[in-house]
Amino acid sequence: MAKPVLKAVLLSPQRPLGEHPLLVVGPSLGTSSILWNRAASLLGTDYDVVAWDLPGHGVSPAATETFDVAALADAVVGLMDSIAPGEAFHYAGVSLGGATGLQLGIKHGERLKSLSVQNSGAKMGTPEGWLERAETVRNQGTPVMIQGSAQRWFAPGFMDREPELSSRLLHALRDADRFSYAFCCEALAAFDVRDELGAIRVPTQVIAGALDGVATPSMAEEVAAGITAGGGTATAVTLEGVAHLAPAEAPAHLAELMRGLLAWAESREAAK
Repeated sequence: MAKPVLKAVLLSPQRPLGEHPLLVVGPSLGTSSILWNRAASLLGTDYDVVAWDLPGHGVSPAATETFDVAALADAVVGLMDSIAPGEAFHYAGVSLGGATGLQLGIKHGERLKSLSVQNSGAKMGTPEGWLERAETVRNQGTPVMIQGSAQRWFAPGFMDREPELSSRLLHALRDADRFSYAFCCEALAAFDVRDELGAIRVPTQVIAGALDGVATPSMAEEVAAGITAGGGTATAVTLEGVAHLAPAEAPAHLAELMRGLLAWAESREAAK
């Protein structure tokens, strides 16, 4: 099992890195850095916002063999070391990107300043469901997922209000490499860190959408409770009217929540 190759996209204004705190943002399965464009535009004046794409999605090359979520976390650290060697960073991720964030907190906590886990959980779905989806996409391609993903991703009415953004996100799904998408499904099938949440010590917020049927508010509360039970600091927040892609559906509210976490974590670091 090899570490996948990831590529990054700068979402904040072009300027020398290092003058602002670094914020790394991760995608959900089937999307790309497009997911973060609006939230990043609200945070980019004060943070260097760098997005990474999943294997075979966006700018990242296709995967050639299987990987797990821990390997994605290792790859994120490796990618950041190529951009800002050894530097600690804030991290926010959605769904599979959020699962990667939990693995970062468990395995690479010394590199994190804060962690925002969005529309995600310590275990999502069932192994059987993910493996079935992997086989379907491997055989039929990612377009077969568009209708179901549109229903899961967006709250009712969002596609009518935001046709351009929702179309761009669904095009990212259509254009994703089918085999890499299948590998991501298999990684999610094996993902379960419920017993490891107590190892996370970085300040964490867990954000859920009230209308998210994939990663429910109760799953967010489970993650926060698991972290606090181990002595960590975590809060769970539910966004009303939001389904599975909070950065796209509620960028202003999300950016406000994240700004509070990031500012608190920065002041905490400064006081050390």
